[in-house]
Order: sequence, then C-alpha cells, then structure tokens
Amino acid sequence: MVPQIGKALIAEAIGAFALSFIGVLAISATGVVGAPAGLANLTSIGLAHGLTIGVMVAALGAISGGHFNPAVTFGFVVTGRLKAVTGLMYWVAQLVGATIAGLLLVAIIGGPAVANGTPNLDPKVSPLSGIVVEAVLTFFLVLVVFGTAVDERAPKSIFPLAIGLTIALDIMGGGPLTGASMNPSRTFGPALASGMWSNHLVYWIGPLLGGAAAALLQHYVFIEAAPSPETAARGGPAPAEERGSVVA
Repeated sequence: MVPQIGKALIAEAIGAFALSFIGVLAISATGVVGAPAGLANLTSIGLAHGLTIGVMVAALGAISGGHFNPAVTFGFVVTGRLKAVTGLMYWVAQLVGATIAGLLLVAIIGGPAVANGTPNLDPKVSPLSGIVVEAVLTFFLVLVVFGTAVDERAPKSIFPLAIGLTIALDIMGGGPLTGASMNPSRTFGPALASGMWSNHLVYWIGPLLGGAAAALLQHYVFIEAAPSPETAARGGPAPAEERGSVVA
C-alpha cells in the first residue's frame, strides 16, 4: 500500500505535469498545426492555465493540498504549516512532473514550440522589473490560496474556482510582461526540456518572494484572528484517517 506521503508526491507531480502540459499547448499548439494566429490569445491562455489548476485542485487537493507550485509550498514552509523536508519533497515532485510534461511535449510538438511556451520576459522588461511583476502576481495567488483553501472561515466549495480564476486574471494582466508564470516548476520543466533558460532566475526569485510575503501576511495577520485554532494544521498532506479533508 502506498504511504500517504507517497500519494501526496504523486498528486503534486500530476498537478504540475497538467499545468505545464496544458499551458505550453495553449500557447504553442495553434502555431504547430498552422491554425490562425489569433486563435490562441491572452484570454484563452489564461483560462487554460486557470481551469487546469482549478480542476486539479478539486481532484487532488484532498491528497496533497493541491500546491502544484514551489512558491505555494514555500509559503506553507515559511509559516510552519509544512515541514521543510516535506516541502523539499514537494518541490522535487513538482519539478519532476513539469519536466516530464516538457519532455513529452518536445517529442510531440518539438523543442522550439516548447521553448515558445516557456515563460520569458518581454524585451522591454528588465529582470528586476520582471521579478517585481512575478512577485506581485504570486502574492495575489498565494493570498487567495490561504484565504480560500486554508482559512477555516472560507466557504469550503469555492477554493478551486477562486485559485484557478486568480491564475487566469494574473496571466491576463501580467502575461504580456513576463508570461505570468507565478510558478517555478511551470518555467523549469519546459526550460529543461527545450533548453530555453533566458531570465530563468526571475521565475524563482519573484514567485518565492511574493508567495512568502502573502503566506506570512495571511498566517500572522489574517488567519490568526480566526476562531478555529485548527487552521495552523492545514496545508499539508492529509493524514490517513482524514482523507476527505481538503486543503491547498
């Protein structure tokens, strides 16, 4: 029988795989098949990413917490909701899942198309500005994750939709500037598979800073005021006896 942490790591890898696989296809598939250039636009790309995360969180959140993102996991680690060792294992699972997606896509649509679907800065955006944009976008994402999926006072059924829509709106707003990754694994997997490493550190520094800031704000300012002390225990893999508990 697979231990609970093993199930959590498999779930994290699947979620990260889905995001990179669908995300790259949403950006590059139309060009590969020669479809009209306008078929893939900022709205369709944003919704593809957001809907993917929404359904993956709904499907797998009860198993692992539905992070699928090293920046989200980092937020749980810095607030003490997840042990550092478990967080590191989550990171490995997320990066492996995204890398498998990237390698599979290289085999299907080719390296250049995967490179095109890897987040990168617009030429007019400096690395420092890119870090700031990614930090702010990820701040919004992790703020919503904690506010809807972790805070006991939030409605239980809203968090997959809220998290997915936050990703969609972030992409619609910040996509032209940085690609709006908000997720180091979403950048790392396709980059490793395609060799497109331009401005790669931007997509680690910005999301980790923004995610940590939002998590600390929620944990120490907002959620600490909640009437239920059990909120501090939410955010990691569900105990074996509590499989139905959904966190993110």
